[in-house]
Amino acid sequence: MGLWTRIKRSMRALFGGIVEKTEDPELILQQTIRDMRDRIPDLNNSVAQVMATEKLLAKNKDRLEGQVVDLDSKIKASVKMSRDDIATAYIGQLQQAQVDLQKTGHQLEHAQLASQQALKARDNYVLQMQRRTAEAMQLINQSKQAKLQEQLAQTMASFQLGDDASTFDEMRDKIDRRAAAAEARMQLGTASVDTQMQEIEREAMDMQLQDKLLQYKREMGLLPAATSESSPQALPAQGESSVTEGSSGGH
Repeated sequence: MGLWTRIKRSMRALFGGIVEKTEDPELILQQTIRDMRDRIPDLNNSVAQVMATEKLLAKNKDRLEGQVVDLDSKIKASVKMSRDDIATAYIGQLQQAQVDLQKTGHQLEHAQLASQQALKARDNYVLQMQRRTAEAMQLINQSKQAKLQEQLAQTMASFQLGDDASTFDEMRDKIDRRAAAAEARMQLGTASVDTQMQEIEREAMDMQLQDKLLQYKREMGLLPAATSESSPQALPAQGESSVTEGSSGGH
């Protein structure tokens, strides 16, 4: 690869990157919509000119048709008056009028077709502009959402402490932990002494119930007997012990 080719490629890459960075999708789309709307008046003027030509040809055709009828009447009147010279002159005018009428008729047909095509093109352009406008507005909204997401990402990045590899989940967990700690501090700050005492009483009751459950399990042989160092446990009544031993012997 030649040096000049490499230089051109580098220049295209450099300026292309600069242009791409300076492009604002929202501004470009908004300008595109304005440009499309600005073309509508010119397009309407073009359609109006085509339709004006059609109307002018239609008037010329009507005038030539009336002229043909008028010349035909004059020819007949001249013949009745035995004025062949005048009749011959009118016949020449009639033939020319008929030729002009035929040409005008063909021109009018083309003008009518051109008007229909122009109107259709204008309507298609308006529909296309409306679709493009709706699409552009959707893209603009997406661009705004992308900007908000970028701002959110920058905000989340500000929580990072020297770790550029932190992920969104880590940031979310960090925020959740902060929120949970703040909520816990708020609950501790607003909790009353009576509420704390009730919680202690409930815990004490739960401990007694657990101790009683362990006692039953040891008596039934489901757990090893408590060691001498363990705190003494309440023993069942004598009658209850006999019943328990009798049941065990039966099994």
